Amino acid sequence: MIGVFDSGVGGLTVLRALRRRMPDADFVYVGDTARAPYGGKPARVVAGFACEIADFLCARGVDAIVVACGTASAVALPELKRRCAVPVWGVIDAGVAAATRATRSGNVGVIGTEATIASGAYQRRLDARGLKVWARACPMLVHAVEEGLAESAEAEVLVRHYLAGRPGIDTLILGCTHFPLLRGAIQRAVGKRVRLVDSAAGVSEEVSAAFAARPRGTGRVLHLVTGDDWHTSPTLARQGLLFCGASPFACQPISLTASNCGLNFLVQQRALP
Repeated sequence: MIGVFDSGVGGLTVLRALRRRMPDADFVYVGDTARAPYGGKPARVVAGFACEIADFLCARGVDAIVVACGTASAVALPELKRRCAVPVWGVIDAGVAAATRATRSGNVGVIGTEATIASGAYQRRLDARGLKVWARACPMLVHAVEEGLAESAEAEVLVRHYLAGRPGIDTLILGCTHFPLLRGAIQRAVGKRVRLVDSAAGVSEEVSAAFAARPRGTGRVLHLVTGDDWHTSPTLARQGLLFCGASPFACQPISLTASNCGLNFLVQQRALP
C-alpha cells in the first residue's frame, strides 16, 4: 500500500497519475482539508503537519509515501526522508526534470504557493541546471480550486492577474498540485507556445519503477480527510469523480484518532474501477 497526501484536493492529480501507471496497487490518500491551505502558513508549521501525516501513514503500514503537495515537498521532504523507514517521494525534483527537458530557450517560469516560492526550492534547482527562472506566488488559486471554482470566470481573472508581467518564458512549472486543475485557464493566459509542466507524470513513473517487482494489490483506494466538519468531504468527492474516475464518494464520518499524531479523520473507503 502506498500513502499519498496533500493539504486538500490537489494531490488527487498525482493520485490519478499513480493509479494510471499502477492500476493494481493499493493506495491510502490523506487530504488535510481541516488545515488547508498550507501555502500561507510558516514553513515550520507545514513541516509539522507533514510529519504528523507521515507518522500516521507509517503507522498504517504503508510501503512508501508520496508527498503530493508542492509546499510540503519544498519545506519538509528532507525531514520526512530522515523520519520514515519507507521511501518518500516529493514532487519538486520531477517537475524540475520535466521542465529541463521541455524548455527550448532556457527561460522557465514557476508558479506556486507563497511558502513554496519563498523556500526557493524550485529556483535553486533550476538555477543549478543553468536555467533562467521567473517565479511567482499565486496564493488565491488554491482557494479557487478548493472552493470548486476551477472552471469559473473568477479563476480566469485570478490566473491572468498572477501571470501578467511575466517575462518571455517558454516553459511554466505548475508548482502546486492544485494548479493542474486550472490548466485550461493557465494555458489560455500564457498562450499555446508556452509548455505547461506538472510533476504528476514524473513522480508516478519513479514510483511505478520502484514497485515494478512488488506483488500486485487489489486496486483499492482509501480516502481520508482530516477534521470533523462534514463540509470538507464534498469538494474532495467532486474532484475524485473528475480526476480519479471514481463514483461520487459516500463519505462516512468516522473518528479515527491516531496516538502518534492526535488527528481525527473522516473516512471513505471503496474499491475503485
